[in-house]
Amino acid sequence: MGSGAVRPQRVQGGALAFLARSRCTAVGISVAATFGAMVAGYAASPTASSAEAPFLAENRTAMDKMMAGMNVKPSGDVDQDFAAMMIPHHQGAIDMAQAELRYGQNEQLRRIAQEIIVEQQQEITAMQVALGRKLPPSIAAPDQPSALSTPAPKPTSSP
Repeated sequence: MGSGAVRPQRVQGGALAFLARSRCTAVGISVAATFGAMVAGYAASPTASSAEAPFLAENRTAMDKMMAGMNVKPSGDVDQDFAAMMIPHHQGAIDMAQAELRYGQNEQLRRIAQEIIVEQQQEITAMQVALGRKLPPSIAAPDQPSALSTPAPKPTSSP
């Protein structure tokens, strides 16, 4: 490193570790709370159409679930705390992207939503592996057909 470079140091314990964790947690929760307030304000907006109501309801549910999941008590392990907050954050992004796929019409945004689902799920898996957690069995996404699902019967035409 050059003479002006700051050497990163691992924070392990004591007041400095508490401040580092608290700042990270406070900033993350503050950002999420601000975004949650924006979504709540948007959902209550008089300009929101009734056709948009199911989308807004799903997004509000996703945000509430994400916020609750991110509200973790510091464990004393920065890596554990990071993953404990980021996994529900990423799951919230997946839930919101699934709502876009169900209700959105813009093909470019729908494609981005598909990418979000794949990328965020991969990152959740990577965090779980990094922490040595056992992975859940793979299942089809709610918006995707599975091998176990049966197709709807085809309508018969009358002569």
